[in-house]
Amino acid sequence: MPALSKKEIPAGSKIRALVVDDSVVIRRLVTHVLGEDPDIEVVGAAPDGLIALARIPQLHPHVVTLDIEMPNMDGLAALRQIRKLYPDLVVLMFSTLTERGAAVTIEALTLGAHDYVTKASNCGALDRSIENLRGELIPKVKQFFRLAKAAPAAEQSIPIRPTAPGTKKPNVPKQLVVIGVSTGGPTALASLVPSFPANFPLPVLIVQHMPPMFTKLLAERLQSQSSLRVLEAGAGENIEAGTVLIAPGDYHMRIRRNGRQATVDLDQGPPENSCRPAADVLFRSAAEAYGGAVIGVVLTGMGKDGFNGCEALKGQGAYVIAQDEASSVVWGMPGFVSKGGLADATVDLHAVVPEILRQL
Repeated sequence: MPALSKKEIPAGSKIRALVVDDSVVIRRLVTHVLGEDPDIEVVGAAPDGLIALARIPQLHPHVVTLDIEMPNMDGLAALRQIRKLYPDLVVLMFSTLTERGAAVTIEALTLGAHDYVTKASNCGALDRSIENLRGELIPKVKQFFRLAKAAPAAEQSIPIRPTAPGTKKPNVPKQLVVIGVSTGGPTALASLVPSFPANFPLPVLIVQHMPPMFTKLLAERLQSQSSLRVLEAGAGENIEAGTVLIAPGDYHMRIRRNGRQATVDLDQGPPENSCRPAADVLFRSAAEAYGGAVIGVVLTGMGKDGFNGCEALKGQGAYVIAQDEASSVVWGMPGFVSKGGLADATVDLHAVVPEILRQL
């Protein structure tokens, strides 16, 4: 997926949304939730991909919410056509929390979908379903746009400060790479992980914000593309050179060190930054277990997860890399780190692995 700059919405205008789902109930529910927000206008709906493709040039939406399972033309087929015809149109997929839903969603993300929203199952009361959908969908729509009337709160609050002089600790040989990533992550990782050389001498631990099942399938997909060993981390898993471990959905990943051997510790402690797993948890644990012998990497993603963890890493003398704005789908997480003076290097996605290798 090409890098996406936030689309400017002129003053007095709204984010125009097209809702595509074969279920009348879901279309009405999504339309209701989006229509409640004063910055979003639902300009139309469609029951399948064919009708959606016909309506896009008529309605000129800024964003399309796209179901996967539909008659006539399903979500993946529609997504392929949208990417060919409207490369800059934001597409959010609706996914079920099933193994098939996870697999198809990861496929959609690699085809160019910008993000996904999970369909709640057995939520009970309608008001709870609406609240769950509102809490996930609205922020994911808005993260791709800049409303002219005001800058997004996340951008307004990014602390901009230079790295404090005199705090740099002596460089020590690196023993571990930790990576935090969110929106746009599957595509970024599909580019980054296979570019590690087969003889890469360090372990790599990754937090990707995803639910259960999604992380396992993501690991399997990356393993098929990489010369390194890639798997979803399990409790007690040895942290070894040349192995990439991805935190399982709904579990924080920490590091337990016993002498020279380090292993994975998993827990379901409280979410941080509304995330579990959270990059902050992993990064702090890495700082405690490895001190300054860590390379921390923050890639594309919404929010500020990873910022506090990078402060802990920098306090130990670790080296921190942030993805640059031009190559990020959403420059939230890396933007906080870069503008906060915590990044030793802010680089294009394709330069991340070369920068890691340079530090070795």
